[in-house]
Amino acid sequence: MNRVVLITGASSGIGEACAKRLAVEGNRVYGTSRHPSEETDASGVQMLAMDVNSDESVAAAIEQIVQAEGRIDVVVNNAGFGIAGAIEDTSIEEAKALLETNFFGMLRVCRAVLPVMRVAHSGTIVNTSSLGGRIGLPYQGLYSATKFAVEGMSEALRMEVHQFGIRVIMIEPGDFRTGFTKNRRYVTASQGDSAYKGSFERTIKVAENDEQGGSSPEQIARLLVRILRTRSPKVRYSVGGISQRGAAVLKQILPGRAFEWALMKYYRVI
Repeated sequence: MNRVVLITGASSGIGEACAKRLAVEGNRVYGTSRHPSEETDASGVQMLAMDVNSDESVAAAIEQIVQAEGRIDVVVNNAGFGIAGAIEDTSIEEAKALLETNFFGMLRVCRAVLPVMRVAHSGTIVNTSSLGGRIGLPYQGLYSATKFAVEGMSEALRMEVHQFGIRVIMIEPGDFRTGFTKNRRYVTASQGDSAYKGSFERTIKVAENDEQGGSSPEQIARLLVRILRTRSPKVRYSVGGISQRGAAVLKQILPGRAFEWALMKYYRVI
């Protein structure tokens, strides 16, 4: 494929799987994390330090790649994390921190790389959304909010940059077996005497069981390879279990209250 690829959040999980797969396919892959390790370098992926919450850090990493390669062909925006807790229990500071990384971090990378791609009149931006960006997940409502924002921004960006030969695509993973579960943050108020405690604990247990029983993120990496080989890629690609992908379709078909009831039953909210 021989493309110059930048993947954020490439030290573990989906980002790491995608970086290694694209390197095997013959691309020159740069992965980023806040604290890059030498271990990932051995896979053929060049790791760079980047904090997506910092304008200066993002600009420095992109400039380093452009200086070395002269271009950036593909950006995979994957950096992010999850929080869990009732919306009422989530402080404004906790919500802002999540949005800063999951949404503004992605926006920061897009804004920094687009001038490079516009000059080349080509490029592909792949934004990692989530099936939780199509469905509001109970007790992960702020995480869903960040992914809903990613969906709207990506749809608009795709239309705006079409004139410059730049493609924008979303990948919407369901539950996969990664470190996302272990690294999920719980809002502070959920650890105390929350009015939502019993329902919250039941729901998160279902979500975590689904995640740990999910497929390997290698499935997403293989999908990414297919997308990059597609001449006219779609706006979004859902990936995950049939029931999870089907839920996004059912939301468009079922009456709103019926779908909501089914979701609450599944996650044991009620």
